[in-house]
Amino acid sequence: MKAFRGEPSIFASVRPEDRRADLEVKTLTLRFGGITALNKIDLSVRTGELMAIIGPNGAGKTSLLNSITGYYKPQEGQIFFNDQEITRMPPHHLTKLGIGRTYQNIELFPGMTVLANMLLARHVHCQYGVAKAAFFTKGVREEEVRHREVLEELIDFLEMQSIRKQLVGSLPYGMRKRVELGRALALEPKLLILDEPFAGMTLEEKEDMVRFLMELNEAWNQTMILVEHDMSIVMSISQRIVVLDFGVKIAEGAPDFIQNHPQVIKAYLGDTHKL
Repeated sequence: MKAFRGEPSIFASVRPEDRRADLEVKTLTLRFGGITALNKIDLSVRTGELMAIIGPNGAGKTSLLNSITGYYKPQEGQIFFNDQEITRMPPHHLTKLGIGRTYQNIELFPGMTVLANMLLARHVHCQYGVAKAAFFTKGVREEEVRHREVLEELIDFLEMQSIRKQLVGSLPYGMRKRVELGRALALEPKLLILDEPFAGMTLEEKEDMVRFLMELNEAWNQTMILVEHDMSIVMSISQRIVVLDFGVKIAEGAPDFIQNHPQVIKAYLGDTHKL
């Protein structure tokens, strides 16, 4: 996006108060039959923060993300977004409130182009109905121009100009991850949730993704929750880290604190070695 490189942008016109993304999770408990996936989880995310959630496989990280984004309905506890309770809201309502996400397993349409996949995310900002769309009125045309401007800035920012008209199914895995990030950003989310965005990427692709996320956070004040297994990335870009193990929060703090926390080391390695 031009805005990230010091030039005017349509995103720069968004008021700071409209970017507010305060999340509060209180004593959240999620069970599947006799299995407790999350046990009395408390955490908060502040506007403009890049917070990571880490833990071994099966720790409950994706279950927590699915609870925040409305896919799972926890049996106990509450979730608040900008002081509004969202605990049992359906996913499409949460999207309209400003919560966007990427997925551990890529959820794109492989038979559609990059541009078409990203355009689908703009439906939450459409102001016209079926009748106006059928006649393609002046208002509809003007709104469509606005949507395309947003997408073109995102494509420029994510350096996807050369693949914008390619079918997603023909792209390498790492580039599909970038497209999925672009589609999530096309929602103009206040809170962006990233579920293992670096999985399956080459070192060069990871470096590009780190650059994009850091620029989003620093220049656009994008609030983010990151779930990721690559500890070198987590420790280098996160401002705060929450650690889960068997559905329980065992630690929370700055990267240096987490890296030397005995319970975290034990959860990952089972001994006294450092992460």
